[in-house]
Amino acid sequence: MEGKNLEQESLIAVTQLFKALSDPTRLKILLQIAQGEIAVNDIALAIDAKQSTVSHQLRLLKQANLVKTRREGTTIFYTVDDTHVIEILNQTIAHVSHQ
Repeated sequence: MEGKNLEQESLIAVTQLFKALSDPTRLKILLQIAQGEIAVNDIALAIDAKQSTVSHQLRLLKQANLVKTRREGTTIFYTVDDTHVIEILNQTIAHVSHQ
């Protein structure tokens, strides 16, 4: 396993990634974004949450490098930062779904 000799900095980064994924609201948001580029209002509607809540959680996801943004006028669109994000989600879902 690659992680046997992880540097302290990498251990902290991995821990922060899992912390970012550990909140149900953030996970719902990330699953919406994984389907394609989406704006904050559309995410809020899709997960039945307040826009302010979604915006706060998106800020945390962006800080964790899980999502990135694109501005068009006054609207900000979110996408996953890279394919690793979707791979992590898919592997985690597959793991917890495995009986």
